[in-house]
Amino acid sequence: MKKATHKSSAPILNKRTLEKDFSTLVPILKEGLRVLNVGCGAGAISKGIAKKVGKTGQVVGIDRNQALIEEGKVLFGGQRNLALIATELFAYEPVEKFDLIVSARVLQWLDNPQTALAKMKTWLKPNGQISILDYNHEALAWTPAPPKSMQIFYQAFLDWRSNLGLNNAIAEDLSSYFEKANFQQIEVIPANEIYNKGEALFLHKAGIWIDVAKVIGVKMMTEGFVTEALRLKAIAEHQHWIETEAEQMVMTLKEIRGTL
Repeated sequence: MKKATHKSSAPILNKRTLEKDFSTLVPILKEGLRVLNVGCGAGAISKGIAKKVGKTGQVVGIDRNQALIEEGKVLFGGQRNLALIATELFAYEPVEKFDLIVSARVLQWLDNPQTALAKMKTWLKPNGQISILDYNHEALAWTPAPPKSMQIFYQAFLDWRSNLGLNNAIAEDLSSYFEKANFQQIEVIPANEIYNKGEALFLHKAGIWIDVAKVIGVKMMTEGFVTEALRLKAIAEHQHWIETEAEQMVMTLKEIRGTL
């Protein structure tokens, strides 16, 4: 399995919450469920899940990034029904299976999402459920159009991902992955992230592509997908655009559910 690697931005991950960043999952979280969160980061969303399943439930979060897991143990160690484990997806072998497995914005970073889904299926109890939340990066919409430098950078980002074998429109293909894995009762739930000027999180969320240019952009530069001049220009011009002209950003996101 090849997974894209880049410097993690823990502060961004730690600002996520279940209610804001995986809200469509909330209605199916019941007291007493045993839940696995694949690619949990430091565990911010996992903590929210743990609160929903209550004292009789249990949540396990796994992530390949040891540093994030250690940070999560410090930040969320007080949540007694939450366990965070540093492990590779394909190396993980749970002692007990799960009622529900979730994974948000993770399969987009794998070059073998179908195989990953099949592996996760083996961890489910009979009649267990799996929920995957992910993007269609090809459908990102800005109003009005951002600076040309960011448009060029963003296309280079998509090209860089494609070169790694990553699916830029994975949200559109997840249901077919579920069908191939023989899941039943497959549901496709729109979960678009819509950010409008004037909202509390607008500057932060619309600025995510500045963070991408600062972090992933360095790797893209070393691999020949962008120049340093373009990367820096995209950062500066996009920041100005966000603070002045930007009205809205829509990131196409879908949750796919299936039952064993």
